[in-house]
Amino acid sequence: MEDVARAVGVSHQTVSRVLRGHPNVRDSTRAEVLQAIKDLGYRRNSSARALATSRTHTLGVVAVNTALFGPASTLAGIEEAARAEGFLTSTVNLRRLSRESLTQALEHLGEWGVEGAVVITPQRQAVVALSAMRRPFPIVTVEGGHDLDIPGVSVNQHLGARLITEHLLAAGHRTVWHVAGPQDWIEAESRMAGWRAALEDAGAEPPTPLLGDWSPLSGYRAGQQLAGQAAGATGRAAALTAVFVANDQMALGVLRAFREAGVRVPDDVAVAGFDDIPEAEYFAPPLTTVRQDFETVGKASIRLLLDRIEGNGPDDPHLVIDPSLIVRSSTATPLS
Repeated sequence: MEDVARAVGVSHQTVSRVLRGHPNVRDSTRAEVLQAIKDLGYRRNSSARALATSRTHTLGVVAVNTALFGPASTLAGIEEAARAEGFLTSTVNLRRLSRESLTQALEHLGEWGVEGAVVITPQRQAVVALSAMRRPFPIVTVEGGHDLDIPGVSVNQHLGARLITEHLLAAGHRTVWHVAGPQDWIEAESRMAGWRAALEDAGAEPPTPLLGDWSPLSGYRAGQQLAGQAAGATGRAAALTAVFVANDQMALGVLRAFREAGVRVPDDVAVAGFDDIPEAEYFAPPLTTVRQDFETVGKASIRLLLDRIEGNGPDDPHLVIDPSLIVRSSTATPLS
């Protein structure tokens, strides 16, 4: 730092303010300091910085089931947002969630000296476990709903499901069938609730949902059941003209089952998913779905955590981020 200060002709305090992003530095001085840092190949010594400031500038993240698109994208958004704020992240990925594994994860992060942690809590058991635990540092949850007295950020899953269902009803479908996610997941519960509420508000009878486990295989098996009803049933089952699938991976399985059974999408049955995975627009046909803004989720959760660490903000904020409907050709044909 002293070398940088000498090269620019400023004090080391000015260099420090530039490194911390302090606003009270002239733009021209900031540019000169940053250029000198680049020219000299200066790297901050995080260990020395921690000793001097009593801060590690490290945040923890606890995640579960990151093989799935939603948790993986949430984790990526959080880590990117932390880097943008000048913080390192120490991440613990859990294969299975229990109170014991969550306790061990937080203890591990505490040993690494994190200043706080984001805990991704998409499953009901995670919420129950976290609510009963001693929390050794500030914690913010993601996708934990509003059942905890802990600050949290979540996507409005209920709204996303309503948007899909209302879109299908507006196309002329009398009702919308649903392939749901596993019911120990808060997101699956909220999506089912949004689907049901939209149908009831429209005076449509909600069919019995089929249950999946987020995988394409479970969607394929559900699609086989639905294809049989769509192809040969009468009466109530004959109303099977639209299906909302709780995530895009299961929707992929439904599309394959329909294709094998000769059920045309969207001509015979419209199909919609949830998540807008990168492959969704390349499905056959391209999939109508709901997009979650994982970048905004990451930024909001990190900002909320830093506010807690610094003692700012309301005592128990819960931030909700709205998703958006992405319409593609899997639902494009309106009924006559």
